[in-house]
Amino acid sequence: MTATEARPTRVPPRVVIRVAWLLHRALLRFSGGRVGLRAPGDKFGLLRLTTVGRRSGQPRVAIVGYYEDGPNLVTLAMNGWAEADPAWWLNLQAHPDTVAALDDGVRYVRGRAAEGDERDRLWARWVEFSDQYDGWAALRSEKTAIVVLEPRTGAEVTA
Repeated sequence: MTATEARPTRVPPRVVIRVAWLLHRALLRFSGGRVGLRAPGDKFGLLRLTTVGRRSGQPRVAIVGYYEDGPNLVTLAMNGWAEADPAWWLNLQAHPDTVAALDDGVRYVRGRAAEGDERDRLWARWVEFSDQYDGWAALRSEKTAIVVLEPRTGAEVTA
């Protein structure tokens, strides 16, 4: 038995995840975006994703982890590993053209779910960041969507 097999997969209590999200968003807001986002290195980076609310039509902001795959940004549609998909992913499915703010600037992107071999390849990269990803994903009844944010021209901005 390896160390990973001996260690049960656990997710922090929902309240801890929610408070962490709120604090991170507040840090970004009060620092004017100078603190809180980071570029990928040994770990994944963080970006601020602005989507359009599928019902409200209003801008919605989420902080998500990502890594770069060529010109694309890759993230996971997870909601703290809870069962439900995150609102930002539901919004992105309704309005795929959006804006991603990284520590080096803004990128205009179009979101889509990775499928088939592409999904398998991109998932394998996430697992390189932590051997816990397979265990966390197993806590959900459906596969966690891997979201590919592909570059688009700024003239098409809707978010």
